Amino acid sequence: MRLPRTTVVLICDLLVAGLAWFGAFLLRFNLSIPPEYQPPMLDLLPLAVGAQAVVFHLGGLYRGIWRFASMPDLKRLVMTIGVAAAILPVLVWFASPDGIVPRSIYLLDPILLLLFMGGARFAYRLWRDHREWGAASNQGKPVIILGAGEAAVSLLREIGRSDSWRVVGLLDDNPLKHRRTLYGHKVLGSLEALEHYARRLDVSHAIIAMPSMSHERRRAAANACVRAGIKPMTVPSFDDLISGRVAVALVREVEVEDLLGRDPVKIDAPRLRELIEGQTVMVTGAGGSIGSELCRQIARFAPSAIVAFERGEFFLYQLVEEFGELFPGVRIEPVIGDVREDARLLAAMQQFRPVVVFHAAAYKHVPLMEDVNAAEAIRNNVGGTLAAARAAQACGVPRFVLVSTDKAVNPVNVMGATKRLAEMGCQALAARGGDTLFSTVRFGNVLGSAGSVIPKFQEQIARGGPVTVTHPDIIRYFMSIPEAAQLVLQAALMGEGGEIFVLDMGEPVRIADLAQDMIRLSGASEDDVKVEFTGLRPGEKLFEELLASDETTRPTHHPKVRIARARAIDDGLWLARLERWLAGPLPVEPVAIRNELAQWVPEYKPQNEPPPALAPVADPDARQA
Repeated sequence: MRLPRTTVVLICDLLVAGLAWFGAFLLRFNLSIPPEYQPPMLDLLPLAVGAQAVVFHLGGLYRGIWRFASMPDLKRLVMTIGVAAAILPVLVWFASPDGIVPRSIYLLDPILLLLFMGGARFAYRLWRDHREWGAASNQGKPVIILGAGEAAVSLLREIGRSDSWRVVGLLDDNPLKHRRTLYGHKVLGSLEALEHYARRLDVSHAIIAMPSMSHERRRAAANACVRAGIKPMTVPSFDDLISGRVAVALVREVEVEDLLGRDPVKIDAPRLRELIEGQTVMVTGAGGSIGSELCRQIARFAPSAIVAFERGEFFLYQLVEEFGELFPGVRIEPVIGDVREDARLLAAMQQFRPVVVFHAAAYKHVPLMEDVNAAEAIRNNVGGTLAAARAAQACGVPRFVLVSTDKAVNPVNVMGATKRLAEMGCQALAARGGDTLFSTVRFGNVLGSAGSVIPKFQEQIARGGPVTVTHPDIIRYFMSIPEAAQLVLQAALMGEGGEIFVLDMGEPVRIADLAQDMIRLSGASEDDVKVEFTGLRPGEKLFEELLASDETTRPTHHPKVRIARARAIDDGLWLARLERWLAGPLPVEPVAIRNELAQWVPEYKPQNEPPPALAPVADPDARQA
């Protein structure tokens, strides 16, 4: 009959306790116990061992698992032995007042007990670790860990249990860590030495273990890997690791989003919860990239319902299915409708009574909206915004937030001009007063959104190229979709009526450099996948601005949100004239439409002539004279 594991452990501890009691007498008398001390030692042995066994059991020593013995187990062991050491002299005095027990025994016994019991537990763990994972330590792909902080420690612990990787060293820019060891692995030097050690140690992979560092540090590490010709991997950010534990299974390849990554956004979560918790929130264009992410971010604050207003049936279906799996506790109300339909918008807002409406529905693709679709862009982006804003006003919705774009600043394309005109419409409504606070949030490109350049580049690289870039000097601002959605929520919280909030987009990114980084991250070289320049498309400009030249900004309490002082709409009849224009027939010819649009948006400079063609250039560093 096999004894229970707890019983086996208890028997072992009893033997160890007896050995510690006997060892204490041996040490006290230099390994030669006088005859007069031998009888009390043997007579009091059952009392000492029994009392310690009771204290050990009550102290919870047998609730842990030896194979996972760690610092908390050691602390519990020290405290329990300390309690037993305090109780034992009292018990001995009551049991044998005339017994001869040297006082030093009461000090030596717990010390030996701690050494024997603690040593046995950790020796067992080392034996199990070696038996299960020792063989794997010499297997797997050789890898260098970049970073020697908390994440690296957790990662090394996980890699020790896996046969996927074999760590050959660590690199860290902190000179105080050089030549030191973590879990038996040496910190070889700084990140600058990556190429040297990659060749010397025959390493083809590196894992970036810097989730708490700034994105500049992580980007520098990824670029160092690319320059060294090795494959960069990374661990998830701390925001993604709820428990703070880095698992080797979560190590993934570095993607271009990591190179363009930004520092984590901090939003006023308590006040947002006050605004949203238990309330209904409406999102138009809820099936799009920004609209769907707004729904996800709103769900974090426990609304009573999210009204997802969307024209595309399939996108709305996908959103509902996703919420059923990821946010089962949040009620989502799918409403199919067009933002240009006043009656549909009004009916939805009257039925659900939202406290905030986020208007994210818009046509956003610049070339598609420039010519034959210009009239539709005007009706959807301007007319749809005014319809949604009017419905919100009629239903007494407290807040209305327009999601705008940096292309609305000094626009040269129809899409940007329509978004600027939509901003002006909201400003005119805000100037009239009322119960609804109107605000606008303006930002640039978002990573991974529909129509983004990054998915296009990925497809071209997968086909072997060429990667097409419109111009060698074209630059854009990029922001992650979650960051954009969070800052939209933050701006909605700060809105007092009529503001245009401008989000901090960070440093601009040269698209040609982005294409080269993506080629290298794919494992190819510029010789394998060529970069070709095709010339600017209709309505496209080299760089986007976040503020028009006649605007100034003032800071807010949030470091990534500023307020633009836009040109005010001081004509009381302007909005009525705009609505009459939208209701009437628009010109058929794209040039005529653009010219009429320019009369409403003075800063709009339409490109009625196609941009000059740029001959394809294979050399990414070539420049047009």
